[in-house]
Amino acid sequence: MTLLAITGGVGGAKLALGMAHILDADEVTFLVNTGDDFEHLGLHISPDLDTLAYTLAGISNKTVGWGRENETWNFEASLQALGGETWFRLGDKDLALHIHRTHLLRGGSSLTSVTRSISKALGIHHTILPMSDDPVRTVVTTDEGTLPFQEYFVHRQCEPRVLSLDYRGADSARLNPSLALDDVSCVIICPSNPYLSIGPMLAVEDLRDFLSRSDIPVVAISPIVKGVALKGPTAKMMGELGLETSAATIADSYKDICSGFVLDCQDTELVGVVSEFGLRTVAFQTIMRTLQDRIDLARNVLKFCNSF
Repeated sequence: MTLLAITGGVGGAKLALGMAHILDADEVTFLVNTGDDFEHLGLHISPDLDTLAYTLAGISNKTVGWGRENETWNFEASLQALGGETWFRLGDKDLALHIHRTHLLRGGSSLTSVTRSISKALGIHHTILPMSDDPVRTVVTTDEGTLPFQEYFVHRQCEPRVLSLDYRGADSARLNPSLALDDVSCVIICPSNPYLSIGPMLAVEDLRDFLSRSDIPVVAISPIVKGVALKGPTAKMMGELGLETSAATIADSYKDICSGFVLDCQDTELVGVVSEFGLRTVAFQTIMRTLQDRIDLARNVLKFCNSF
């Protein structure tokens, strides 16, 4: 069995870590959102790729979920003293990775090959793949104008009201050619933001077609519990887009590509509602506060996939 885990952000990385603890390197591949990627200070930044890499390498900042542990901030302090832009925080260790990635990309390497090199250097045995080597960029239309994703998410702290989202470049982007779809026997969509982390990936036609036409289990985990987002601005965005803030709304948006859906055990009253969408539905504890929580959820979701 080869599991394909579709992931982005901190929530996705948490479940990915649980999977990495119970599955060997040849049993799972992590396909990661790159809609968050952008250029800052001349550097190519890949936030979701880095969050997962740091998490699997055991060097992530566990307090905030992103960045590296025991980080230092000499570069940022010096940049601020010079009057430079510091709204996107770059620690010294993190900066080294961005410089290295940018250097390799400018030398002609693909994002996939660079990610593979970084993973190897960090001692990661599992495969991390960017969703595409072609650029896809999430753009947010707000009541204050159109903003690049990181401008909205980090610089403006998600304050503007969201009117719509656009995944620029997705219509012409090719799914990562290193992903062997014929070998995939199960797909898990991690509890990532469905609009900011998963949406850009599903906008790549090759991936969406594979999921919608495949007869293998495709299972998504809700990032919403009792109407509240586990991490980030998911609930806020749903309200602004005129959507009910509910796990059932997430399930409805996935019904054309999924065969199964996982609710949190606090949302068991929604099992019947979600089942009406044609999805096999179960409820587990999906809130992952500890490493054991991550492992337990990964094991439960895998058992659910194997029941199809």
